[in-house]
Amino acid sequence: MNTITTSPSTKKIETDTISDSMALYNTTALKCSKLITQHYSTSFTLGIQTLHKKLHFPIYAIYGYVRYADEIVDTFHNNDKANLLARFREDTYRAIDEKISTNPVIHSFQLVVDKYSIETELIEAFLESMKMDLDKKEYNSHKYNEYIYGSAEVVGLMCLRVFCENDSELYESLKAGARSLGAAFQKVNFLRDMKSDFDERGRVYFPNVNYSKFDANAKIQIENDIQKDFDAAYEAILRLPKTSRMGVYLAYVYYLKLFNKIKQSSAQTILSKRVRVPDSRKMVLLLKSYVKHHLNYI
Repeated sequence: MNTITTSPSTKKIETDTISDSMALYNTTALKCSKLITQHYSTSFTLGIQTLHKKLHFPIYAIYGYVRYADEIVDTFHNNDKANLLARFREDTYRAIDEKISTNPVIHSFQLVVDKYSIETELIEAFLESMKMDLDKKEYNSHKYNEYIYGSAEVVGLMCLRVFCENDSELYESLKAGARSLGAAFQKVNFLRDMKSDFDERGRVYFPNVNYSKFDANAKIQIENDIQKDFDAAYEAILRLPKTSRMGVYLAYVYYLKLFNKIKQSSAQTILSKRVRVPDSRKMVLLLKSYVKHHLNYI
C-alpha cells in the first residue's frame, strides 16, 4: 500500500495559505465594520480618522458591533427582536470562545476583544442594556444608572482598552473619566432624541420625568448632571496617549457643541424637534481641534 507523505516545504505552503486566507477574512470583516460606522455616524467617523492609524480598525469594530445590537432593538420592528438579540448574544460568546464567526461584525469585534483583553463583564453589561430596550419604557434612578452604564459607559471602557494598548495601569487611572464621557454622550443623546424616543418607542429614559410635563426646571436639572460628566471627562482626555487624544477630544468638542445648542433651546423645542449640529460646523470643529491638539492647547 502506498503512503502519501507531506514534505516540510509543502506543509509550510499550506500553513501560509491558511494564514493568508484568514488575514484576508479578518481584513474584510474589519472593513465591514468601517463601512457600518461611515454609514451610521459621520461624527464618529470623523473622530476615528483623527486617531492614530493603528487604532482605526479596532474602534470601527467596536462601533460596528454596538451599532448593530442597537439596530436590533430600535429598528427591526417586524421581527422577533428578543429572539434576534438572544442569537446575537449567543453568537458573540461563541465567537469569543472559538475565535471566529461567519458574521463579519461579530468576527471583527471578537478580534478586538481578544487582542485588547476586553472583559466579558463589559460585553454582558452592554447586551443587558440592549435587552432593557425591548420592554422598558420608564426608568427609576437605579435602572437609569444601570442602563447608562451598560449602553454607554462600558463602550467608553472598551475603547479605552484599545487606546491604552494593554497598559493596565494607564487603563485603571483613566476608567472613571472614560465612564463619565460615555455617560455625557448618552445623556445628550437622550435629550436630543427625546421626541423620537417617546413618539416612536414610548420611552422616557430620564427618571422621574413626565414627557407631557417636561419643562425648563426638569431640563436644567438634567443639564447640570450632564455638565458634571463633561467636566470629569475632560480631565481624563488630557491624560490620554497622543495616539488617541485628538480623536477623543474631537468627539468631546462635538458633543459639547451639541449640548450647548440644546441648553440654548427651550424645553418645548426639545419636545418638538431633534437639535442638530450641521456637517459644515462639524468640519470647523475638526479643524479647530486639530490646530489645538498640534499646538498642545488641550
